[in-house]
Amino acid sequence: MNTKLVGATLIVAGTSIGAGMLALPIAVANIGFWPAMALMLLIWGLSGYTALLLTEANLATGRGLNFHRMMGQTLGRGGQLLCSASFLALLYALTAAYLTGGASLVTLKAKSLLALELGSVSATLIFACTLGLVAAFGVRYVDLLTRGLFSLKMVALVILVVLLLPLVEAHNLAPALPADGQGSLLMAALPLIFTSFGFHVCIPPLVDYLEGDIRALRRVFLMGSALPLLCYTLWLLAVFGPLGQAQLAGLGEGDSLANLVQAIATLTGSASIATLVTLFADLALVTSFIGVTLSLFEYLAELRRGHGGRVGTWLITFVPPLVLALALPEGFVAVLGFAAVPLAVLIVFLPVAAVLKLRRGGERPYRVAGGTPALVLASLLGALIVLAQLM
Repeated sequence: MNTKLVGATLIVAGTSIGAGMLALPIAVANIGFWPAMALMLLIWGLSGYTALLLTEANLATGRGLNFHRMMGQTLGRGGQLLCSASFLALLYALTAAYLTGGASLVTLKAKSLLALELGSVSATLIFACTLGLVAAFGVRYVDLLTRGLFSLKMVALVILVVLLLPLVEAHNLAPALPADGQGSLLMAALPLIFTSFGFHVCIPPLVDYLEGDIRALRRVFLMGSALPLLCYTLWLLAVFGPLGQAQLAGLGEGDSLANLVQAIATLTGSASIATLVTLFADLALVTSFIGVTLSLFEYLAELRRGHGGRVGTWLITFVPPLVLALALPEGFVAVLGFAAVPLAVLIVFLPVAAVLKLRRGGERPYRVAGGTPALVLASLLGALIVLAQLM
């Protein structure tokens, strides 16, 4: 495989693997390991299919066009507005979720290192003001930092999984679904799993980078999305196996992220594993927070076209999600789940609508297999995800 394919594959994987991975064990605790695996495979297939739909639309409208211009050419002004609103809602929701998760870890550190009891408001403000300044520096200054932190995060994950896998007990992987309400439990797990496979924002630049080579793009999407699937599988195995479904389900009460970190550290009784799980959680949140807030900051700066300066853009970037995070101090998992709604609009409904419009116009450079039945099925799955979150 050439270096361009490797780089593109890692971009897809890196865009997917974020702090949402920390919430996965909590989100799927009530359904168990094997049902969670089945749902992940379903969502993995959906994400791959919609990635190809976006590629089809991108090649038809102009290689490398961003979401906004692509939807404008196919769906008009209404499509552009819906695209922009969904993009902003997604980034604001993710920022708020990462603020609540970051505050949990700040609280843990203050208690363990300084014997200091921090309230959720103080912890959230510390996390927001410390890392929020990074976004104002711009891509050029943050790129090397995030690359280094992401690499360190993946090393910490590999070591952590290797240390936890010997503690896996097979009986802990057997699902214990209640006789009634199985469907609602499975539905409840869908939104966060879906959010964990959202790499689609990087597709337009990748189509341009790989010069519209469909075979190369297929390989990149397959391998790039398979890496997160593998990481999530190993992570769930390493958490479910030692802790068990019953204990994991109990961690969802209160500050779920802090509860999970403490449960793993307590169960193993190992100082090195406790340090590693804390380091991994820190790095996952920091890298995700920086990436999302940088994207949000740059997008808002482009919309404002310099009005109000960088300080004004910074305030618009951070104040709305900060208010949401302060209102929902224990909402890490819940807010990540809500992000599935604008994400479904952005990477399922809009691509399906765009492709339907384009296909009525005749032959195109590339057409995804499956025809109308596949488009209908993708739309139904997207509607199911949105319904699951709104229930």
